[in-house]
Amino acid sequence: MPVTLKDTSTAGVSHPALRVPASTKRKAKRRRAGPVDVVREAINTLDGRISGMVEQGAEGSLDLRDPAVLQTFVDVMTPVVEWYFRGEVRHLDRIPEERGVMCVGNHSGGVLIPDSWVLMVEFVRHFGTERVSYALAHNLVLGLPIVGNFLRKVGTIPAHPQHAREALRRGAAVLVYPGGDEDTLRPWSKRNQIHLGRRTGFIRLALEERVPIVPVVSIGGHETLFGLNDGRRTAQLLHLDRFRLKSLPLVIAPPWGVSPGDLLLHIPLPAKITTEVGEPIDFHKEYGELDPHDPDVLWACYALVEHRMQAMLDKLASERRFPIIG
Repeated sequence: MPVTLKDTSTAGVSHPALRVPASTKRKAKRRRAGPVDVVREAINTLDGRISGMVEQGAEGSLDLRDPAVLQTFVDVMTPVVEWYFRGEVRHLDRIPEERGVMCVGNHSGGVLIPDSWVLMVEFVRHFGTERVSYALAHNLVLGLPIVGNFLRKVGTIPAHPQHAREALRRGAAVLVYPGGDEDTLRPWSKRNQIHLGRRTGFIRLALEERVPIVPVVSIGGHETLFGLNDGRRTAQLLHLDRFRLKSLPLVIAPPWGVSPGDLLLHIPLPAKITTEVGEPIDFHKEYGELDPHDPDVLWACYALVEHRMQAMLDKLASERRFPIIG
């Protein structure tokens, strides 16, 4: 029975009888030389290198976090957060200080994820580097040369349950973005929609470890670039699922104009980014014992988290008068 949780808040010779019209041959030739085929061939050529980065990115250790590097990064990024993005994070005090907690966020702003940097800076300024925190990231990002090592030093770990579980057991605040690349690369028209990717792994982990989930909802990051489509069909055509990528949309952003999937990176537009931390959701405390392996329970909890986060995002969206300006 479904569970419902009420929200309290061949090349060959042609045969004479099977001649193909010249126009059809030209069309077939054009199809073979289409842009998707060219990109697919390029990706296939780089397959081994990309797969290697994904594999390398799966390596991680909680002990690689370096508070000194983190503090230096926060000091450097503070002016950017304050003056360029006019960053604002509300109710950070709702995140428990002395126990493991799972912070669940929506993801925006393409590959550069400026909303994450705003949250990181304000989190460290509020709690200090002594409050241990980690963020889960895609293996491909952590497999990048230089960048991956830096991210590990500021507290980024591979998005795998074993890493998140260990961090929670150490009493850390763990930030997860269930929507992943589909979320951060969603189109402009869906900038104010919560997209958690219908993934329930984070729910199962929170129930198993008996830690609260804290919704962390941001707005503005998706106004630093413009997504034209969701890119799912393109990702399927290019078989990007082998790299755990679900989306490759066309985006508009300076200095390139239109680019595929923000792979060329971009200069973020100076949109105001506002983040709100919601009240913790302790499922066992609010609803009693729940079986973390019951699919109905997982989907009910997922629906509750999604509902609360969407309500928070709707409220934030109602406060904005103009895109970018805020």
